[in-house]
Amino acid sequence: METNHSENSWDATLDDFVARREAAQAMGGADKVAKHRGRGKLDARQRIAALVDPGSFTEIGTLVGAVPADGVVTGFGTIDGRTVMVGVEDFTVLGGSIGPGSSAKRFRIAELAGRERVPLIMVLEGAGHRPPREGESHGRAPIDLQEQSRLSGNVPMVTAVLGSSAGHGALIAALSDFTIMSPTAAIFAAGPPVVKASLGEDSTKEDLGGPAVAIASGLVHNLAADDHAVLHDIRTYLSYFPSSAWSYPPSRNTADTGPRLVTDLTDIIPSDPLQVYDVREVVSRVVDGASFFQVAPDFGRSMVCALGHLGGEPVAVVANQPAELAGSIDVDAAEKAAAFIQVADAFHVPLIFLSDNPGVLAGSASEQRGILRSGGRMFAAQNLARVPKLQVTLRKAYGFGSMVMAMTGFCGQTTSVGLPGVTLGAMGAAGASEAVGADAEAAAKIRAAELDAGYRSASRLTFDELIAPAEIRNHLLRGLQLALNRRQEAPVPRSNGAIFR
Repeated sequence: METNHSENSWDATLDDFVARREAAQAMGGADKVAKHRGRGKLDARQRIAALVDPGSFTEIGTLVGAVPADGVVTGFGTIDGRTVMVGVEDFTVLGGSIGPGSSAKRFRIAELAGRERVPLIMVLEGAGHRPPREGESHGRAPIDLQEQSRLSGNVPMVTAVLGSSAGHGALIAALSDFTIMSPTAAIFAAGPPVVKASLGEDSTKEDLGGPAVAIASGLVHNLAADDHAVLHDIRTYLSYFPSSAWSYPPSRNTADTGPRLVTDLTDIIPSDPLQVYDVREVVSRVVDGASFFQVAPDFGRSMVCALGHLGGEPVAVVANQPAELAGSIDVDAAEKAAAFIQVADAFHVPLIFLSDNPGVLAGSASEQRGILRSGGRMFAAQNLARVPKLQVTLRKAYGFGSMVMAMTGFCGQTTSVGLPGVTLGAMGAAGASEAVGADAEAAAKIRAAELDAGYRSASRLTFDELIAPAEIRNHLLRGLQLALNRRQEAPVPRSNGAIFR
């Protein structure tokens, strides 16, 4: 039978299809896209191209909605060859606002992230829910936040804020394991017009949720220079994690994965516990290649939380920072560390604790902020963590400050060691002497006992060993190699998976 090519031609059908797809991919149109780029920003599709491996992105829902992609570009691609789900709000289309179609798309990628066990990345620059347009109906339907909250502790969730993000769309930041923003971005529950109408308060976007506010509140972890830097940091962050809680973190081979002495640590760590130093110098000497990625560096600054590699294996470092508050653990530091520990535990990343603190921060202001509540949360997080835990006391650890840093026995450590001369106890010798009204002779004995505390702890196996500063890396490396023997069974999510920030 002879085919009638004119009647069965695909030409008209494909022409219509291509025109529709091109219209959707044109975003808000040439003028709006040019204006957006003129502000020094990438557009939504450029952001995806900068985030995922070249040529790896597959779009979902291109033709959804009455406006191009309904204001959010969604789909999946790969980062360093591993699949991720991605949603990027498109500010050039109705301010990146959320309609019924984009709401369904946001839910769909979260659903797929959970089902296929891959990370979810959201890039925000949108106005939240928009008023219904003619012919639109929200109806009764699940919302993306329901599915996103179920992902917590099961797959890594990362949020970037690259413009103003308000209302419903912004809430994913609070659910995410890691959040990062650019200097021109802002994130808030409601924008200046709503705040003015409801509270009579004059405010700017920066007042409500610019970097100074978002970082200080702990909502956003990191700040990067521009769109490119933000997206680069997301790729870096995810490199330390598995695709889901059903897999182990990926190891890597470099020129610096083997044992080595760190001979300059005695120059970095003062023997006098009252002298300050930057613990990041210690971290850089201990991890592979002196390379680490700090999480929330400007929040809770007396605690350093960083991702690095040791022997090629990803590790999460929790370290007191003597350069801030003498290393005292304040509310922000405890809250930051608790969430960081939970994320590491959820995704099977071993924990390294470097202790050097005079305790949790005392004083009326600290008590009014709830230091015992926050300290209790950090203690529970580290005590309940089931990943390998490796602990080094560098100079001092007093009272509750030793407990939250995994120094005390029976916290599940694979190794717990101290340096010679570490000072320990319920409190410092000076405070103890004053508390009991000690005379000069008694005070001297209390101080002597404090200085001998490390050796007493080693004699009772409270520490597994005392080691020289130069031996820290090698001891941690061997402890980690021992601990990784537990990976003889397939990983599974923690039963209490959700991570609360």
